[in-house]
Amino acid sequence: MKKEIFNFLKSYSCGTLETNRLIVSSFMMANKLDVPRNKLICSLFINKDDSDFEQLIEFNNRHQISTIEDLITAFEFVISPEEKVVTGAIYTPIKIREFIVTNVLSQFLPDKPSVCDIACGCGGFLYTSTETLKENLDITYKEIFETLIFGVDLMDYSILRTQILLSLQAIIGGEDEEEFRFNLYVGNSLDFDFNDVVSNFSGFSAIVGNPPYVCSRNLDTVSKSLLKKWEVSSTGHPDLYIPFFEIALSFLKESGFLGYITMNSFFKSLNGRALRAYFSRNMFKMRILDFGGVQVFDSRSTYTCICLIQNNPTGHISYKKVTSIDKLSFKNLSKLTYQKLDDHNGWNFQSYKIINKIESIGTPFYKVFNTSSGIATLKNNVFIIDYINEDEKYYYLSGDEKVEKSVCVDIINPNKFIRTNDIDKIKKKIIFPYIYVDNRASIISESEFKKKYKFTYKYLKTHEKDLLSRDKGKGIYPEWYAFGRTQGLDKRKYKLFFPHITPVIPNFVLTDDDSLLFRNGMSLISDDKNSMLLAQKIMKSNLFWFYIENTSKPYGSNYYSLSRNYIKSFGIYDFSEEQKEYIINENDQEKVNEFLEELYGVHIPI
Repeated sequence: MKKEIFNFLKSYSCGTLETNRLIVSSFMMANKLDVPRNKLICSLFINKDDSDFEQLIEFNNRHQISTIEDLITAFEFVISPEEKVVTGAIYTPIKIREFIVTNVLSQFLPDKPSVCDIACGCGGFLYTSTETLKENLDITYKEIFETLIFGVDLMDYSILRTQILLSLQAIIGGEDEEEFRFNLYVGNSLDFDFNDVVSNFSGFSAIVGNPPYVCSRNLDTVSKSLLKKWEVSSTGHPDLYIPFFEIALSFLKESGFLGYITMNSFFKSLNGRALRAYFSRNMFKMRILDFGGVQVFDSRSTYTCICLIQNNPTGHISYKKVTSIDKLSFKNLSKLTYQKLDDHNGWNFQSYKIINKIESIGTPFYKVFNTSSGIATLKNNVFIIDYINEDEKYYYLSGDEKVEKSVCVDIINPNKFIRTNDIDKIKKKIIFPYIYVDNRASIISESEFKKKYKFTYKYLKTHEKDLLSRDKGKGIYPEWYAFGRTQGLDKRKYKLFFPHITPVIPNFVLTDDDSLLFRNGMSLISDDKNSMLLAQKIMKSNLFWFYIENTSKPYGSNYYSLSRNYIKSFGIYDFSEEQKEYIINENDQEKVNEFLEELYGVHIPI
């Protein structure tokens, strides 16, 4: 239905006004509402004599907006995909809004708390907050709007839609004022000051919402500059949701409450390091419900958590993992102090005592084993070839194109090692415009390349425009046909391949083919075979996988990341040579599992 609504409106090339008229009129007709006194809603009602009345009838026949949730969903959904990339707008299900709002406002009722959403979108959280206040206080909608409800959003159409939503809420509730006065403002919360718009501003009792889902690479120039104002944005390349914690807490009264549903990546990511340190330094009382790898939003592949934070230094975090929005509860949380969490490397909430013990043993993984993430051509579709025939000298491509075999090498994608351990089955060919000098890759000069590999040069020349467009056309390469990055090019004798993300203990595949390249996935690299055999046995162990399940970034369908950042702190025991020999030569992995658990003094729960 949602896609049909968007396609219908798009087919009529509707602007914001036309879209609002269709949605509002559909809602009013479905609920048999008379034309109100309210000027805003009256201006949006389509009468029988209006030119767009037939369009409304056609719209209603297909997609009638009959409930408030339909209305909120429609308003959020008709935001164009392009604008969603910039604004991070996303519809929050009613169960989540009600859970957050109820738990936040219950801290203040029956007093009259002020409530704000600093990225209010089309007003879903403010609608739910208004409804909760109305149910619990002897107060009019008019007074709630004028004194208790506040909102900011980057887009003017979002503020207008919030006004529409709240006005309809009041009308349905029996209050049909000619005009409501709202405290709703168009602005960028990264640089918005309520002291400029609210008389005698002293902070809000509560801030609720769903901060914008905008990754760092999609931030506009202004927002990137404004991020520097906020200390929590000082590490990595922070996504936009990260400073919204600090912004909200700066606007709260002492002992005020913040309730967010937001991304859970700040637990572990480099981007979240400054935010973790900020929380720890201020020792905010925090309760977290973590959805882990469960996706609660239909329209986004996003991994989220609910955070309830009090602006009060009590020095602890309470945590629980939840698997469904139908099982939301702050009961039976595990309580931890900030001192027991690692702000620098990431917060480990689950089985933290065992995790801390594993990490404290021996030497960190990253100091023992060298990790690589493979090559990056930035144009795999050009360099990795699918040939349809071959002879002694050439690989033949479509049409009359061909490339010399002598300039091609094998490449694999280790992400395939979830289901297979056969390197030959996943090999492909890649054009490799380099020569090795003392195992270091050096680009072949254009004159030599053109002379020695004339057919490959001709093929690449047809793709020169594409290759020059890498890095938005600003890339500086030693030759235009060089790979986009220099990583992963140098030879190492041994490589231990494994997937980047996996739902099970994958295959850890060792090779001594020093010319074999890889992309995506991961690998340990070394010139020492025994080092790789030892790593292979450790990484296949229950001990290592228990660590991954409890510390790594979760993805959907119970996939976990094995990227460098999530394995680097695993402690590698200071094995004796005799212990190393036993681990390497023992073919029974279960015996290796038992041996490692005994050495680490850890019993892995089944």
